[in-house]
Amino acid sequence: MQEWANQLCENRQFGSKMTDSKYFTTTKKGEIFELKAELNSDKKEKKKEAVKKVIASMTVGKDVSALFPDVVNCMQTDNLELKKLVYLYLMNYAKSQPDMAIMAVNTFVKDCEDLNPLIRALAVRTMGCIRVDKITEYLCEPLRKCLKDEDPYVRKTAAVCVAKLHDINAQLVEDQGFLDTLKDLISDSNPMVVANAVAALSEIAESHPNSNLLDLNPQTINKLLTALNECTEWGQIFILDCLANYSPRDDRESQSICERVTPRLSHANSAVVLSAVKVLMKFMEMLPKDLDYYGTLLKKLAPPLVTLLSAEPELQYVALRNINLIVQRRPEILKHEMKVFFVKYNDPIYVKLEKLDIMIRLASQANIAQVLAELKEYATEVDVDFVRKAVRAIGRCAIKVEQSAERCVSTLLDLIQTKVNYVVQEAIVVIKDIFRKYPNKYESVIATLCEHLESLDEPEARAAMIWIVGEYAERIDNADELLESFLEGFHDESTQVQLQLLTAIVKLFLKKPTETQELVQQVLSLATQDSDNPDLRDRGYIYWRLLSTDPVAAKEVVLAEKPLISEETDLIEPTLLEELICHIGTLASVYHKPPSAFVEGSRGVQHKRLTSSAGSGESVESPDTGSAAVSEAPPTVIPSQGDLLGDLLNLDLTPPTSTGPPPTTAPGMQLGAMDLLGGGLDSLIGDESEPPPIPLRTDTPQSPQPPHQSPSPPHYSPTELGGDIGGSPAMGTGFGAPPAAMPASFNAPISGGLDDLFDLGGGGGLTMGTYIPPKSVWLPAMKAKGLEISGTFVRRSGVIQMEMTLNNKAMSVMSDFAIQFNRNSFGLAPAGPLQILTPISPNQSIEAALPLSTVGPVMKMEPLNNLQVAVKNNIDVFYFSCQYPISMLFLEDGKMERQVFLATWKDIPNENESQFQIKDCHLNSDAASNKLQGSNIFTIAKRTVEGQDMLYQSMKLTNGIWVLAELRVQAGNPNYTISLKCRAPEVSQCVFQNYETVLKN
Repeated sequence: MQEWANQLCENRQFGSKMTDSKYFTTTKKGEIFELKAELNSDKKEKKKEAVKKVIASMTVGKDVSALFPDVVNCMQTDNLELKKLVYLYLMNYAKSQPDMAIMAVNTFVKDCEDLNPLIRALAVRTMGCIRVDKITEYLCEPLRKCLKDEDPYVRKTAAVCVAKLHDINAQLVEDQGFLDTLKDLISDSNPMVVANAVAALSEIAESHPNSNLLDLNPQTINKLLTALNECTEWGQIFILDCLANYSPRDDRESQSICERVTPRLSHANSAVVLSAVKVLMKFMEMLPKDLDYYGTLLKKLAPPLVTLLSAEPELQYVALRNINLIVQRRPEILKHEMKVFFVKYNDPIYVKLEKLDIMIRLASQANIAQVLAELKEYATEVDVDFVRKAVRAIGRCAIKVEQSAERCVSTLLDLIQTKVNYVVQEAIVVIKDIFRKYPNKYESVIATLCEHLESLDEPEARAAMIWIVGEYAERIDNADELLESFLEGFHDESTQVQLQLLTAIVKLFLKKPTETQELVQQVLSLATQDSDNPDLRDRGYIYWRLLSTDPVAAKEVVLAEKPLISEETDLIEPTLLEELICHIGTLASVYHKPPSAFVEGSRGVQHKRLTSSAGSGESVESPDTGSAAVSEAPPTVIPSQGDLLGDLLNLDLTPPTSTGPPPTTAPGMQLGAMDLLGGGLDSLIGDESEPPPIPLRTDTPQSPQPPHQSPSPPHYSPTELGGDIGGSPAMGTGFGAPPAAMPASFNAPISGGLDDLFDLGGGGGLTMGTYIPPKSVWLPAMKAKGLEISGTFVRRSGVIQMEMTLNNKAMSVMSDFAIQFNRNSFGLAPAGPLQILTPISPNQSIEAALPLSTVGPVMKMEPLNNLQVAVKNNIDVFYFSCQYPISMLFLEDGKMERQVFLATWKDIPNENESQFQIKDCHLNSDAASNKLQGSNIFTIAKRTVEGQDMLYQSMKLTNGIWVLAELRVQAGNPNYTISLKCRAPEVSQCVFQNYETVLKN
């Protein structure tokens, strides 16, 4: 595509001054026949005009492949413009007409020996772009000549052609010795040839990481640095990226390279600047910090990075993401440039948030007063997201710079007094972190926080406040009343709040046992018997058993002294940071993820590390030592950062066949590390043979028994139950043991075992048609002066339509119809006017179909799929509301990749999961899958567990929201269970209703 664009641009230079738009306007019939005649014309001008028309037709998507032989015949010309146009056509159609393309080979070979270097380069470039195996063997000889051509323009074009040919047939390139020729071109006298040779070798090396094609040595590096000063900006980027892969022998060589690369920092192209920064950041690792040049280099790096922030917002964002990495590695580079990162009023929100993050990273005792003044100003802005981040930033300053903590707390209290709801809630969340960093220092503010208890409506703020009340219960006289007020709506709270409330009440009980026994019994009963959430039930049972068997241990665990939170909780892990520094100026530095996380397959994914000097204190392993260490290390349960979720799909998780005793926990492993409280997918991919801490039975749960009747449970020492699950002494009398039995559903595999998700079972067959709801009356005649409107919504070929029947039950003629929608949840709006071209006579009805778009104004409706409509005619304006099935908004490209599905399911918080029952449905799983696919609900995978089919499905809404589903179908059971996960959980109810409607109709 790039080649095509280049050639089109070049063709403009040869065209006449008058516009070429006329070639795109013709739509007459029989055009192909006319073009065929013109292409075979004897007149050169007519032939050129015909080829231009062919290219224009090809550009707008018309199929002109039938003209292939006629266009190829036009190659025999000395007109450069015509030759370029024909080559352009060949590149596009050679793949679909490989046999015909062979006809052009002789002309290519001949053109490669033309006297004009432009034609020679054009011929070899076009041959490289024609990805047809039959032609590649003919390309070898002309390519070999062009690689040694006397003209540098031809040589640089041929260098890139080698990379293209390698992509088509790698073995052929190696056999013909082109790689050696390419290596020789690095010593070429022309800098652009050198740059293209480096680019081609780098491209080939990416697909063959172990080939050692770019055998960099000091002599080669010297040649590259010489070419760096003279080639174009993109050539400089190729060379700088290549230099970044070199490991200098010592600090002297490292300094020498840095000195020669430093002038690139003043380049006008931001990509060149970032590539130069990458090279310098890497080679600085080799320089001793006491070296004078090291300090000079730090000073030289700051101005170009600051200059990047004066570009347009998109470039600023990329620069800020890269600066974020640089600051984490070497904050001293920009420590005096704090003012540059102060937010401007017209900065887009994404730039503001990134600047805020960097401000915190650069905050120190020297500039904290300045930073706090700015942050307090930001906290009064109108942008809610930005204000929230600013309030959190104040809390991070308090944690990072201890001397500023008191001033930060005072600032937060001032913000709380503004009584702006979201400001108050964010302030409470960060004050909780300050309490954890500086225990027993600022607790005097608790009374002020408790005054705002009623206004908290966000889960994170409620959970933070509950933690504070539980942690400092002995200092709050009415702590039991405060926690009891939260308990009243326990089942309506989010999981985060429920878990925190459970722990807080247990803490309160351990501190004031005589006053709160009834309260703790109530919360444990709610958590273990009335809750469907496995995380909550797990924690409830653990607390119950702990309190009933060993109160002293409970107190030691729950009220144990907590470690102080670290200063920077969001720093990138050091080894990942090193790898990202090596990818500065690429997508990896913007995503803050290694390439392996978003580049599919092995191509282009190489793990890079910064080179450390011998005296830096960091050990540098030789390749041999590293590989030996890896092979001897025991297998780990948690995948490395680079692997992410990739290999989870390959795990064999079938039950073990041996009947021997299950493996015991390693002595050093704590139960707290077994995700007792996390649940989610991790529990599904762990060792399921571990004996559960509480005996499981399949009978119904029993009420708590008195201590003397309960079976003796295993003893848990504080070390076994480590983590933040809590426990402590003070009681032991009158506290019931946990029920020995648990609900039957507790034995069932949660979420159907997503670990084995991609064993696709059956589920084939043809998809059924889309379900279309029957028309219903939206506007009765009695409410609209005789106009009755009934209708439904359909989705056909990706277009949403509102199909209506308008019935005139009045005595007069109706005409001049128009329609308008109110703002709605998904931006539905008419894509055109309501087409009712003829008046509607009395007792006459007419059908109308109104196409809809999803780019209208958005406002959340209740229910979410409610649509308010106004219809105008010659009589009056009438209003009605209707509800559209949410499947109308499901896109045809809603089938998620399997790995992405698993990663997304795990990434969405558990509190966003909703579970529903679909009753009286008599379809098997295959029929259900086919029926749902008609509504763009796509089955990713199917597996069967103990006779129950699990369908894992995805759908994508027009506003980009993904909904993931797990549908459980039991043979012979007419009731289905569906679990839905979505980042916007309010959508789940509508999606469930849609499932129910589609499956039952």
